[in-house]
Amino acid sequence: MKDSDERAGHAAQSKRKDARRNKETLLDAAAAVFVTSGVEAPVRDIATKAGVGLGTIYRHFPTRADLIIAVYQHQVDACAEAGPALLATSATPYAALAQWIDLFVDFLVTKHGLAAVLQSDNAGFDTLHTYFLDRLVPVCAHLLEAAAISGEIRPAIDAYELMRGVGNLCIGADSDPRYHARRLVELLIAGLRDRTG
Repeated sequence: MKDSDERAGHAAQSKRKDARRNKETLLDAAAAVFVTSGVEAPVRDIATKAGVGLGTIYRHFPTRADLIIAVYQHQVDACAEAGPALLATSATPYAALAQWIDLFVDFLVTKHGLAAVLQSDNAGFDTLHTYFLDRLVPVCAHLLEAAAISGEIRPAIDAYELMRGVGNLCIGADSDPRYHARRLVELLIAGLRDRTG
């Protein structure tokens, strides 16, 4: 009896992991399609990219708004989770901060059409900005604090202000081929260095 209960428990746990992995694959595919074709891309394109049927997408995300919200949250979560991982694996806290800011820039400049959709009247979109801030500002603050403690950047840099500055530098990056937001962001991040020592 105990063996069959354990097998059932392992099977259920394996099913949950598979379902989570399938959902992440679907969200990654949707994000990639949104980058190339915008958030109004046909759902069948997303299904093809993910290697699933349309029914699978609609089972997880009954409306386009549900899918957009889930993609956005998935990308925010990936960016948030990257912070501690980069801090643990990078040569220095400043290097981790610079790499994380680079990921943040990727997030900002690749969400084609998402900003316009977020301005819509859909109630589900209202909480996304708060979610974005709640997840990412503490990660940025932690990276800034680690880099300041190590003496690599000047202390007391506000995470929200830095992220807002990076965001402002990214405006228009997808519409003007002569504008290199990433280069300007690199200059901004280089300017955080503590040159007094």
